[in-house]
Amino acid sequence: MTAAFDSFRRRWAAVMGESFRLPAFTPSTAAGFRGAIPVARVHDVAISSVLDASAFSTATAPEASAGKARLWIVRRGTWTLRERRGVTRTVRAGEFLLHRGALERFGSAPHSSSLHLAMPAGSLAAPVTRGSVRTPEIRLVAAHAEMVRETSTTLGPAGLRAARDTLIELIEAVPRGVFDDAEPLLAPALAEAAKRLADDRLADPDLSAGTLAREFNVSVRTLQRAFARTGDGVASYLRDRRLERARRDVAAGGLTITEIAARWHFADGSHLSRAFRKRYGHPPSATPR
Repeated sequence: MTAAFDSFRRRWAAVMGESFRLPAFTPSTAAGFRGAIPVARVHDVAISSVLDASAFSTATAPEASAGKARLWIVRRGTWTLRERRGVTRTVRAGEFLLHRGALERFGSAPHSSSLHLAMPAGSLAAPVTRGSVRTPEIRLVAAHAEMVRETSTTLGPAGLRAARDTLIELIEAVPRGVFDDAEPLLAPALAEAAKRLADDRLADPDLSAGTLAREFNVSVRTLQRAFARTGDGVASYLRDRRLERARRDVAAGGLTITEIAARWHFADGSHLSRAFRKRYGHPPSATPR
């Protein structure tokens, strides 16, 4: 067993406890382990992110898997699950799999990156639900889970319970293909998911509150309310993020102010310069490089 793999197992045990004990892994997994696996536990829900890890392969069945549901959201690489009744399921990049029931083995291809959640099977009726990671429900689950994982150590008991209940409600919406957009507890998840999507599409000239709302099958008003609960407006968020990208381009050099303004959809170089000075207190020409 390598030091890296041993460190991972110890951290997992310290965070997850006995309810989410890891199965045994194959010798090749332990010997070749690399990559990052940030983890968090929120009551009876385990959250882990696999970031560009080496290949994984379990040697024994996950404990108590019959009573749990698992959600794999695969961004890169491939995960494979083998059920105890002999069925093998493969989840590829850009896909999710929500699975309820007993597992015999699971593993991943090298260089995989994914988000994995384990929770009580609860009221999940469908044993298997799969589809694209681009569905509104999965975008919300992923955004909320990552947000909870990053902030769980700073939340008090009430915050942890609310975070857990929201996560379960979002996951239970996945098989139905719809979430309750009027539920106030889901507003932070909607805003976070929309922000993550917006950050990926800042170069799109058609990006707006309307296009974001359509991606999540909600009204613009619902999206605006969700942003307002986090202290932002959709338009101001897009403007600020584009201005930050413009600042990076100015610092990097190689492009004129006019070119940078066009790249991030400011009216012209003068418009960008005025917004830049207002935000950062100096003109683009005074930006350190």
